[in-house]
Amino acid sequence: MDVTNQVDKGPKRYAGILVHPTSFPGPYGIGDLGKGAYDFIDFLKNSGMTAWQVLPLGHTGFGDSPYQPFSSFAGQPLIISIDHLRKLNLLYDSDFTNMPQWNPEDISYGDVIAFKTNLLHTAYERFCDESVADGFSTDAEMMEDYKNFIEKTEWLEDYSLFMAGKDYHEGAPWYLWEDSLKAPTAAERKEWIAKLEHEIGYYNFIQYLFDNEWTALKKYANDNDISIIGDMPIFVAWDSVDVWVHKKLFMLDSKGYPTSVAGVPPDYFSATGQLWGNPLYNWKEHKRTRYEWWFNRIRHQLTLTDYVRIDHFRGFDQFWAVPYGDETAINGKWLKAPGENFFTSMEATFGYHMPIIAEDLGEIDQSVIDLRDKFGFPGMKVLQFAFENPNENNFLPHNHIRNCICYTGTHDNDTTLGWYKNCFEASRDKLRRYFSTDASDICWVMIRACFGSVANMAIVPMQDVLELDSWARLNKPGIGEGNWSWRYKQEAITPHLEKRLFETAKMFGR
Repeated sequence: MDVTNQVDKGPKRYAGILVHPTSFPGPYGIGDLGKGAYDFIDFLKNSGMTAWQVLPLGHTGFGDSPYQPFSSFAGQPLIISIDHLRKLNLLYDSDFTNMPQWNPEDISYGDVIAFKTNLLHTAYERFCDESVADGFSTDAEMMEDYKNFIEKTEWLEDYSLFMAGKDYHEGAPWYLWEDSLKAPTAAERKEWIAKLEHEIGYYNFIQYLFDNEWTALKKYANDNDISIIGDMPIFVAWDSVDVWVHKKLFMLDSKGYPTSVAGVPPDYFSATGQLWGNPLYNWKEHKRTRYEWWFNRIRHQLTLTDYVRIDHFRGFDQFWAVPYGDETAINGKWLKAPGENFFTSMEATFGYHMPIIAEDLGEIDQSVIDLRDKFGFPGMKVLQFAFENPNENNFLPHNHIRNCICYTGTHDNDTTLGWYKNCFEASRDKLRRYFSTDASDICWVMIRACFGSVANMAIVPMQDVLELDSWARLNKPGIGEGNWSWRYKQEAITPHLEKRLFETAKMFGR
């Protein structure tokens, strides 16, 4: 019998890399949407990859965490390409005479924020200065594009006023502002807009730049058959434009303070749980408004990326509510979220099956699994967890299903090399016996296992592709400082690496 065509290929088998734009190489202290980003897309294509996963792309606030942005809609100013501004004649060589000497493998956020914010303000002043002969403001086509962006971007006015208000109050959170801006009437809002007109214009300008650059980069990726997987935190920051504008959608008291905050109970990431501190949703109000804010948020995310991973998916089933003021998450309790009603309404609103990935890690109840499966959302399988658990478990490759995403690790894990060095000997022994390996090439053992999984998508952090130790770890959950700062050097990308990735992906039908 001829069996050459008997394999059921099923859906496309994606292979991809997880790396945030801040980690790209570049001369300005942090990765951005310039040359380093385009070089990365070329690397993906040359390596046979078909997916790129990013972290949330929002404007980060305190702690530099992409999971605590000032806005659910606005982009990160720190990844705007400086070279793009130079090409637009908004920055000159003389603006860089005092540029710091950057560590190419680590981001010093305090210095980077001061340096890039100053450059962005300089570019904006030239943009506004009609006397600058070669400036952006003399380009009629681009000025028209800029004006159209402001007119069509519904969330922009709220964001720009909020950020201008923060600058006016020297960074103070909105709930400490005077009442006329903390909860303005229509007349008061109009007065503040007039008062902060120039600074509002600055934030309009940087969001135009972000939108322009990201749209071009996404097109380049898609044109090279690379799909982008985005990431959306389920919760928003307390000090965010979302909470400031939509107070009724959150569980706040009359002064704007949360009555309880988000987190998770103790699990394998933290013995005391994780206290995130985000205000919790007033789901009754969301349901009354037919989830309009949520659906606008998802709709916007899917203009930026082709798929969206919802962080802490279980929060749509139940959420861990911790009394405001507690120092750990131990004393929280589970409360019910809208669950099925939310996703039924979502698919009725959008009219098609949504390209959502459910982050279903941690302590997961059967009701969360049922919710995920009812709507056909793929979950996550992390290979490191397969061997930390001494028993038979669903993270082991032989238990994977097609409708899932397999990872060696995520942004919250140690690198595979660091993990293997630091985990219990029982875990190392289980891994060696499972793969019949001496683990001398542990990163590629795990990459091969990831790509070899039946999972429709296989995603590997860039640190594992580069075989880096724990120093390159991106985030330690529960630790508030020293995260999100890793970068790689361009010389780490070699033809040999591209060939090895390409051959591994093709070996497993990706």
